[in-house]
Amino acid sequence: MRRPAVFLALALFVGVLIWLIGRNPPDLEMVRTEVGALGDWYEDRPAMVSLLFFLAYVAVTALSLPLAVWMTLAAGALFGFGRGLLLVSFASSIGATLAFLAARYLLRDWVRQKFGDRLRAVDAGVARDGAFYLFTLRLLPVVPFFAVNLLMGLTPIRTVVFYLVSQIGMLAGTAVYVNAGTQLSQLEGLSGILSLPLILSFVLLGVFPWIARSVLGVITRNRVYAGRKRPKRFDRNLVVIGAGAAGLVSAYIAAAVKAKVTIVEAGKMGGDCLNYGCVPSKALIRSAKLAHQMRRADHYGLAPAEPGIAFGAVFARIREVIAAIAPHDSAERYEGLGAEVISGHARLVDPWTVEITEANGAVRQLTTRAVILATGAAPFVPPLPGLDAVGYLTSDTLWEAMTARKEAPKRMVVLGGGPIGCELSQAFARLGVAVTQVEMLPRLLIREDEEVSGLVRQSMEEDGVTVLTRHKALGCSVTNGEKWIEVEAEGATRRIPFDDLVIAVGRAARLKGYGLEELGIPAGRVIETNDYLETLYPNIYAAGDVAGPYQFTHTASHQAWFAAVNALFGIFRRFRVDYRVIPWATFTDPEVARVGLSEAEAIEKGIAHEVTRYGIDDLDRAIADGAAEGFVKVLTAPGKDRILGATIVGEHAGDLLAEFVFAMKHGHGLNKILSTIHIYPTLAEANKFAAGEWRKAHVNARALAVLERFHAWRRG
Repeated sequence: MRRPAVFLALALFVGVLIWLIGRNPPDLEMVRTEVGALGDWYEDRPAMVSLLFFLAYVAVTALSLPLAVWMTLAAGALFGFGRGLLLVSFASSIGATLAFLAARYLLRDWVRQKFGDRLRAVDAGVARDGAFYLFTLRLLPVVPFFAVNLLMGLTPIRTVVFYLVSQIGMLAGTAVYVNAGTQLSQLEGLSGILSLPLILSFVLLGVFPWIARSVLGVITRNRVYAGRKRPKRFDRNLVVIGAGAAGLVSAYIAAAVKAKVTIVEAGKMGGDCLNYGCVPSKALIRSAKLAHQMRRADHYGLAPAEPGIAFGAVFARIREVIAAIAPHDSAERYEGLGAEVISGHARLVDPWTVEITEANGAVRQLTTRAVILATGAAPFVPPLPGLDAVGYLTSDTLWEAMTARKEAPKRMVVLGGGPIGCELSQAFARLGVAVTQVEMLPRLLIREDEEVSGLVRQSMEEDGVTVLTRHKALGCSVTNGEKWIEVEAEGATRRIPFDDLVIAVGRAARLKGYGLEELGIPAGRVIETNDYLETLYPNIYAAGDVAGPYQFTHTASHQAWFAAVNALFGIFRRFRVDYRVIPWATFTDPEVARVGLSEAEAIEKGIAHEVTRYGIDDLDRAIADGAAEGFVKVLTAPGKDRILGATIVGEHAGDLLAEFVFAMKHGHGLNKILSTIHIYPTLAEANKFAAGEWRKAHVNARALAVLERFHAWRRG
């Protein structure tokens, strides 16, 4: 806090100087008088006068005093055009840089603590185009120069870049005023210095860097296509490779705007979410939860009962759920919308040609203006010794394998403590399986706060899951017909026998076999894209899990809108994908849902924040439902109700989080949530009560004391 105080004192000093200058404001007559007085001295000691003038100009610019125009005119009159321009050009740039450094040293850290989250977009823009922004502002003084100096000091632009751009950008304007100063005796006012043609010239100079940048962009884009023959006509406006969430939303948008679009899918329509992920896992979790509630029926005043788990029937229901939802993602639906759906494997031959090997073996090629790669991700299988010998399941193969069984496995090891591993471990434990969960990291759900991980672990252990954190898997094998996995913790090893091993350590983007390597499209863990989801080739886009940085169905759909709109209408306007407010949930019991910063992330990043917490164990509806467990935790900017992040742990947390997602997306604070009527009794009241906790913590004690005296006076 000392640095802002120093800056305030400095600003006060400058304010006093400006006030004193304002009492006797400079004018042309004053400049003529001063130049006349200095003329004789300059003839006797030109070097000393030049140096003193230079230092004075640096000080005036550094302190942002309103004397720069008058001193520039004086420089032209006193030193002539050449020397005057040299002195003023360097003095103004050095003074501006000193003001820039003062703002950076005295204010930047304080501003980032206050507004760090809001400045991310500004920082990204400055990192990308800071020199262009600064050059334009120097040529088009829509913002006063002193304000440019101070504001740029708060950004990450490099000092050397600031100085050089300022030196070049201010040169034209400086030359105009220095030249005017050489004719000082003939000037009648400042209005005669800048003519309309001269102002228009400055405008053109300011716009020129952006025109040049656009031309350079076109040249760069065309360069990547060098040596490739672009078709004169195209079979399609858009070809979408993959029919998961990203692919289907992309195709839906294209069909809705009457573009000719083809979807190519090698597997099942609906992708991983419908067939292997979100849908079957939630159906499994619901059956497991009912079994759990039956065992705890006495909690509701009923006779508890051990559920008779028909394992085959549970998975038959899962198949029914998938079948009931499948029409939403079916080929028939999308063909009805106007899209062509092809079952087969697609491969890029060139940037405009997609080769499709259909399910019946036929091969065809389609030319297209744009391609969206939405190939998704698959479970990552670590190179664990003996894995193939014992056999394993993943979140993709689990459902078909279990459907073929009539009885549940007696013992299961789940490798991985992330969302998928936790959901499956708890669900199978509730269905009567002895589950051991192995996680190498210190705790489950490592991306969440420690108290969140602890609450989930406690619940899972109460359901019978043996949770082994800080345990590293070493290898697998079979001894006397019994499968086992060896794990290590703190130098000691142990073997855990199992009937089934489920690998749930994460998912990897599907990158092979689509022609990326042949076209030289960069891909590491995911396909590399820019802010518009374009790959190396501007007409080829990527969206969903294959593009990162998130692996959620809802973010895949979110990206798909940007990819489709940019692919179809990018010649008119392109949209940068917006990742500012991304929510997610883990569907354990209790559920965990979060948007924005967690408390641990805020501390790690040094972001100033306040934490407001409301315990759901105090919520009427949760008590009535027997679900009085969990909490709502909200991070806000210090002293303000602006939401930086929210975490909810409890019943229907994923549903309750939507209110905070909406608030953050549209810039609403906790006071807005507090003033919104929530139905009683509902779980959603937890959000309102959390906002109420924040409000209580920010009550003005002095105002309350005044009110107390006022009411006492009213009573007589």
